[in-house]
Formats: sequence, C-alpha cells, structure tokens
Amino acid sequence: MSVKIRLQRHGKKGKPFFHIVVADSRARRDGRFIEKLGTYNPITNPATIDLNVDSAVKWLNNGAQPTDTARAILSYKGALYKKHLQGGVAKGAFDEAEAEKRFNAWVESKDQKVQGKVEGLTKAQADAKKAALEAEVKVNEARVAAAAQVEADAKAAEEAANAPAEEVVAEATEGEAPAAETEENTEA
Repeated sequence: MSVKIRLQRHGKKGKPFFHIVVADSRARRDGRFIEKLGTYNPITNPATIDLNVDSAVKWLNNGAQPTDTARAILSYKGALYKKHLQGGVAKGAFDEAEAEKRFNAWVESKDQKVQGKVEGLTKAQADAKKAALEAEVKVNEARVAAAAQVEADAKAAEEAANAPAEEVVAEATEGEAPAAETEENTEA
C-alpha cells in the first residue's frame, strides 16, 4: 500500500481550509485517511499552519510520500529538517541533544521571521490607514475651501448686483441736477 501525506479540502466555496492527513494513495481526496497531522488555512496572511511535527517525521521515516504542497508545508514547519537531523544522529555525526538544539534554534529563527512579517503587515496596514486618513483630511479641507470660495463669490455677486443699482440711481440723480441747471440757464 502506497501512503501519501496530502491535503483534504474543507471549507466553503472560495474559502478553503485544509486538513493535512496521511492517507492511502488510492483513497479519494476528501475520503478515508489513516491519521490527521494538522491543519492549513491559506486565507490568513501569513498562512496559518498547525502541524504535529513528530507524527509527520514518523510517517516520513516510514516511507510516506508527501505531495508537492504537503512537502512545502512540511518544509516550512521544519518536519523535513528534523528528519534530516535524525539521519545525522543515525549516522553518528552528532547526538540527539545536539539535533534537538539545532532544530529548536531553527524553529526560533523561523518564528522570528514569521513574527517580523506579521509586524510588517500590521505596520503597513496602519500606514495605509494613516495615509488614507490624511488624504481624506486634504479632500475635506479642499471641499471647505471650495464652499467658502463659492459663498464668497455669491456674496460678491450679490453686492455687485445691489451696488450698480444704487450707483445708477445716484448717477441718474446727479445727471438730472445738471440737466435742470442747464434748463434754468437756458430759460434765463
């Protein structure tokens, strides 16, 4: 019997969620499995992977073949590295304590990288929100300035409409007085 480490798809349409399982290669994708090793959620950023590394290494040592995606996940979580270190212990290159120390150091550095990515994403999201707020403030200031300009123009137009009528009346009265004077002068 050929055994595979592969993914079983769960979740709604457009929102996948996977179980990492050990299954007979002849079984259906979402069918029977031998053991569930963990879960994988590709929707989150970074992807959320919960994996039992020791069980995965046990199955790898027993000859289970991971699919391409499962291999990438196992590599990401360190199962393949732990298997590699156990090979070094078996050959006598170093002891079990040294292998565990190396694996823990690798896991710690990997966790720091993931945490750095999470912090970077959080910072980028906060910066984008801040930039959007600043842009919105500028747009609002421009709207207020445009409204003030329109109001000032309307007020000036109203004053201009009222002012010429008074000036015309004043000019007309002034124009009549000299005309009256000229009439008086012509009669005398």
